[in-house]
Amino acid sequence: MRRDGLAPVGVFDSGIGGWSVLREIRRELPREALLYVADAGHAPYGGHAKEYIAARAHAVAGFLVDAGAKALVVACNTATSAAVTSLRARFELPIVAMEPAVKPAAALTRTGVIGVLATERTIDGEQLARLRDRYGRDVRILSQACPGLVEHVEAGNFRGPDARRLLERYVRPLLAEGADVLVLGCTHYPLLRALIEEVADGAAIIDPAPAVARELRRRLEAAGLLSTASAAPPAPRVCTTGSAAQCARLIALLDDEPLSVETVTLPSSAVPVA
Repeated sequence: MRRDGLAPVGVFDSGIGGWSVLREIRRELPREALLYVADAGHAPYGGHAKEYIAARAHAVAGFLVDAGAKALVVACNTATSAAVTSLRARFELPIVAMEPAVKPAAALTRTGVIGVLATERTIDGEQLARLRDRYGRDVRILSQACPGLVEHVEAGNFRGPDARRLLERYVRPLLAEGADVLVLGCTHYPLLRALIEEVADGAAIIDPAPAVARELRRRLEAAGLLSTASAAPPAPRVCTTGSAAQCARLIALLDDEPLSVETVTLPSSAVPVA
């Protein structure tokens, strides 16, 4: 179905992490209507099997398409790794996804060592393996799984001592190995950026969300789907499969923006065989 420029862009993640991407989209494309889904009832994705994550991604993407989305942003590295190929095979609309920012990190490092902070599933995924093969010839790429960080973000613990201790455990070994650039390979992690900067001891930190927003602009322009609205749209429509009250609380903590949040039930979808 052909959508027009006034249709919303659908953005989704396992929880509130994709809000870090949605914020960049709002800066880059302030006239786009946005529909955000936090699949918090099934978060975190990182510890689940690829098949489970793909089924959830298809369920959420199907909901967004049925709601009229003209494009999708998979604002989750784990869901991207598990499902973006099958999503693009199923849906005939622009789909923009995440990628650990290994390429810019490799260009930026002076020590020749970069660290990638991500979930277990992203660390083990084919996408990061391809990036390692392509850009890791002249630099060392150190991968660090970070279990527990997503849960701190989903609880609204953005600066607490427990989150800091976890970050110190994950970041300091990378710094000790000479890493001078840290790649945030999970969309939840930019929401901890202030804490990461304190722990990172001057290492550069790369968040891919601004690049994703620019790619969304490019894809919408190419498809003739940029918003034709004469003014900024209303605030994003936000849905969650978890607690609407908790989701609204997190958004208020992050952006001091009171938003109404809807609770939706999305049974897992069968994943088409490519």
